Amino acid sequence: MTHLFTADELSHATGGAMLAPIHADGVSIDTRTLQPGDLFVALKTASGDGHAHVAEAMRRGAAGALVHDRAACGDETRLLVVGNTQTALTALGAFARERFEGSVIAVTGSVGKTSTKEMLRAALFACGPTHAAHASYNNHWGVPLTLARAPREAAYCVVEIGMNNPGEIAPLARLAGPDVAVITAVEATHIGHLGSLEAIADEKASIFQGILQGGTAIMPSFSPFTARLAAQVPAHARTMMFGDDTLMALEQREDGSAFSARIGGETVPVALRAAGRHMVMNALAALTACAAAGADLQLCALGLGNFTPVAGRGAKRKLLGGRATLLDESYNASGASMRAALSVLRLIQAERHIAVLGDMLELGTHS
Repeated sequence: MTHLFTADELSHATGGAMLAPIHADGVSIDTRTLQPGDLFVALKTASGDGHAHVAEAMRRGAAGALVHDRAACGDETRLLVVGNTQTALTALGAFARERFEGSVIAVTGSVGKTSTKEMLRAALFACGPTHAAHASYNNHWGVPLTLARAPREAAYCVVEIGMNNPGEIAPLARLAGPDVAVITAVEATHIGHLGSLEAIADEKASIFQGILQGGTAIMPSFSPFTARLAAQVPAHARTMMFGDDTLMALEQREDGSAFSARIGGETVPVALRAAGRHMVMNALAALTACAAAGADLQLCALGLGNFTPVAGRGAKRKLLGGRATLLDESYNASGASMRAALSVLRLIQAERHIAVLGDMLELGTHS
């Protein structure tokens, strides 16, 4: 059996001191979801200190723990001791990216990141082994964790990159080193922290700083900021667009959409089990990325048919014995995502439509 990381690789990647030989078949930061054979990373964050959970990780079958507070771990010897676990996790992600031989696709955007990432997972899986970020693991620990978990044999790795303050995307993009970088949209999310839509566009465009030689930058042709985004594509990368010019014969229904996409001179039919024009745009972004990564577009279009909206982002479920439908858009709120959610609500056939709305945060003076 080939381990995800051998003991030598763990020591070399992190520069840590291994008290007893450890090899890992996975990487975890949460004992609740840890699998036997995982390396448990004891991160210290605002929500808590992972060192307090090392003993529980071992009880659940962890291969060992990556720690920086040796004294907090008692008599445990299955430890890889480093100066700082966040820094070491980042180094582990960088090591995994350097050895990864498949294609890396990175996705960012004000809205649509996670849905597009999940569409890419479904589409690319039809062409080969595909690894993608879990949930919305898209920040300073989520991106390196995604990279560190990438199986050696995977053909594709899909990384989601997010931000809510300026300067966060570029270092994560450089860490991911994408062959393909996608911007789904530029909208007024987190505008309270960034100050303007122009600043948001610039921050999103910083994902292009990580594109490898010969890679591809993908962006929406319908954005008012398309030219601003395109101006930040490095000379060593090419640019591809998605939008109305790549969309044909759209039919929208409450259970999804049927359309054809024209990408790179090839036309593919798509049956999408997700309602709303915004989901169609996400699908076009995903298919454009598939084409840029050299995947078989026909197979990817078929694979896309397996995508269904995830919890908090358009998932539906029946209530009251099937007499009511709940449209779950509870993950986050922005003007763009709310308009999209209400457009889907309108498509659902019903005697009454009820919208239960919460606060929109991080809008600052734009509230």
